[in-house]
Amino acid sequence: MGLFERYLSVWVGLCIVAGVLLGNLLPGGFQAIAQLEYAHVNLVVAVLIWIMIYPMMVQIDFSAIKDVGKKPKGLFLTLVVNWLIKPFTMAALGWLFFKVLFVGWVDPQSATEYIAGMILLGVAPCTAMVFVWSQLTDGDPNYTLVQVSVNDIIMVFAFAPLAALLLGVTDIAVPWETLLLSVVLYVLLPLIAGALTRRRLERNGDNGRVEVFVGKLKPWSVIGLLATVVLLFGFQAEKIINEPVVIVLIAIPLLIQTYGIFAIAYGAAKAMKLPHNIAAPACLIGTSNFFELAVAVAISLFGLNSGAALATVVGVLVEVPVMLSLVAMVNRTGHWFNNGQA
Repeated sequence: MGLFERYLSVWVGLCIVAGVLLGNLLPGGFQAIAQLEYAHVNLVVAVLIWIMIYPMMVQIDFSAIKDVGKKPKGLFLTLVVNWLIKPFTMAALGWLFFKVLFVGWVDPQSATEYIAGMILLGVAPCTAMVFVWSQLTDGDPNYTLVQVSVNDIIMVFAFAPLAALLLGVTDIAVPWETLLLSVVLYVLLPLIAGALTRRRLERNGDNGRVEVFVGKLKPWSVIGLLATVVLLFGFQAEKIINEPVVIVLIAIPLLIQTYGIFAIAYGAAKAMKLPHNIAAPACLIGTSNFFELAVAVAISLFGLNSGAALATVVGVLVEVPVMLSLVAMVNRTGHWFNNGQA
């Protein structure tokens, strides 16, 4: 591991502090960057995520993707966690904390909106960042692509009815522009770029050139991650300073949900005897969230300054440091797994 990867948690911690400080010192600059968006997708953050994802896409061997169907257990685990467990545990935790445990801390209307924001996070499995987590855990890039693609297809049909069921709202307007633009930006375009790059590198039959090229890109991938952290915390710096108690109250059930879902998925992966390079992304994709979609729906349903929108934003702030802690755990526990079939 290089310097960046070895001390990644330290750099992320420094970037969180830097983001909050810069966001309060230079609010105008961050507001200007925040306005560079289309369909609730911030274009600057999109470019940084693209930089993170591109090295992963170069590693994808399209000739091996056809073999993923021979190892369905990892995909089965991802789908069960994402669509049959995660949304319902998120809704249950939201109700437990904001209708029972925190009832004396927040008013009923805000509590209802916080729960709604949590539910929207729970119903939106990750599309983009899972490629980063998979790369950091040496996950199988071909299998990860198939997992993300299948989840995106299911999300097109299942997001609205599942969100409507859990929110008790009959009319959920899915922001199709946000969903489709995110898939194009975070999956399709980097996938095409990666495939063209790999084809060029392998033109002379030298597969070693791919590994050398990806090795050179990895530091830039981490730099993209750190810059994203600075921006995300900078965008919300004022809320973090002005509403610290509310941020903490929302973060508590989100943290329990994240670590709990990971424990369920990781334990199941071990029991199913999945190989580590498939178990890692299978568990991490179910643990992280498609926050652009969740934020967009929260704003459209409840308003920009609503508790629901705030809850989805807290989900964004919690996700990166928490997911990095899980990446570290996955990397330390590789010996728990074997090289069996998925």
